[in-house]
This record gives sequence, C-alpha cells and structure tokens, in this order.
Amino acid sequence: MTEDASAPALPMWPDGADAGYVAARLRLAEVERRLCDQIEQVAAARRELPLGAPVADVALTEGPADLTAPGPLRPVRLSALFGAHRTLLVYHLMFHPDADAACPMCSMWVDGFHGVAHHLRQHTAFVVVGKAPAEKLRAWGARRGWAGLRLLSSHGTDFNADLRAEHPNGDQRPMVSVLVRDGDGVRHFYSQPANFVDGTERGIDLLSPVWNVLDLLPRGRGDWYAANTYPPVADPADRPV
Repeated sequence: MTEDASAPALPMWPDGADAGYVAARLRLAEVERRLCDQIEQVAAARRELPLGAPVADVALTEGPADLTAPGPLRPVRLSALFGAHRTLLVYHLMFHPDADAACPMCSMWVDGFHGVAHHLRQHTAFVVVGKAPAEKLRAWGARRGWAGLRLLSSHGTDFNADLRAEHPNGDQRPMVSVLVRDGDGVRHFYSQPANFVDGTERGIDLLSPVWNVLDLLPRGRGDWYAANTYPPVADPADRPV
C-alpha cells in the first residue's frame, strides 16, 4: 500500500520540532531525493552495458543442500548454475584456501543476501563462490546459518583469477559479479569489487542493509571513518538464540 499522492504530505517529524530542525530536515530531504534520482540514473546506465568477455565454463564443486552433510561432493559446470534464468549473480566470498575462516565482512554481506535469496531467485540465479576447499566452505556456511544458499568452491580452478576476484599473489578479492548465458555460452556482464577504480572503499556498500541502516543513526558507522577499519562483526555462533 502506498501513500495517496493527492493528499497533503504528512511531516517527517513529531509535534514539537523547532524551526531549526524542520528547516534542516527539509534541506536533507532535497539531498536524499537527488541521491535517489542519481542511483536510478546509474542503474539505468548499468543496464545499458554491452555483454562482456566470454567466461570459461569451469567445473565448480558443490555438495548437498544440507550444509552439515559431509557429501557427496560433485562438479557443477558454471553454465548449469543458471537453471531457468538467463542471469547468474555471483558473490565472491573472500576465503583463501589456507584460511580457517572466511572474511567476516564478506560473511556479513552474505548474511544479508541469505535473508532475501528467495526473492532474488524469482529474477536471477544466485550463488556464493569461495576459493577454499568445499569442506571448509560448507562448514563455514553451516556455522553462519546459510541454509538454502548454493555455496560452491572454486578451489583448483582459475575462476577467481579469470574474473579478477583474486590478486596475482592469491589474495582473495570481495566482489559481486553478474554473468549472462546466451547462445554463445557464458558472458561477463558486470562486476563491482569492494573498492572503486580509484582505490577508495565502499564499492559494494549499497548491497549491505547493515551499513545503510547504520547510516541513519546519529553516530552512523561509529569509528569506521576515523579508524578506516571495519568494526568487528559478531559470529552467529556467539549470539544468543
């Protein structure tokens, strides 16, 4: 249900707000509206991108839907992950093969995707790919409570390097990619890493509900700006049930 556009607009503040607050809030409302318009313009420009380079139809490793099950593990071709969709959304989870845990910030991003995955699947196929061996990846997914997500290991493949989700030294890169399946196979359409082209951060912040909600608060993201480091992220295993 939406508001009646013909009805008088209700204020965005309770009774008792002084003139200074009202003026400041109305100025902010103008900026917020311009930001919304700009986001829409960027999204429209993104949709106009031509198809990019071909992507090798590599075999990734996947296990049963029950992440607590030890196996069996099986190879799944990239082209098979699309299902009935033409597009495939990939979140590249930072999880080095030698690490014991995935990146906590990447994990928070996937926590958010997990909550809306059933909505995403109405429009696109969606998978999470990590470079760690499948056993490690699935154990981490079970610990985070990612039931229902398709977690695939790219261990032993060039998938991460081919899509620039891996540095030449093997360090993993947080990134989201959109791939398209057409008559010629799988093609790249769009990727956005956590850093912009100029090296500044917050490249995929719009995909995190946590950051966007924190930005509504008086303290915003807390000490993140001053310290230039991400705040600690609680592990689900440490949270009360």
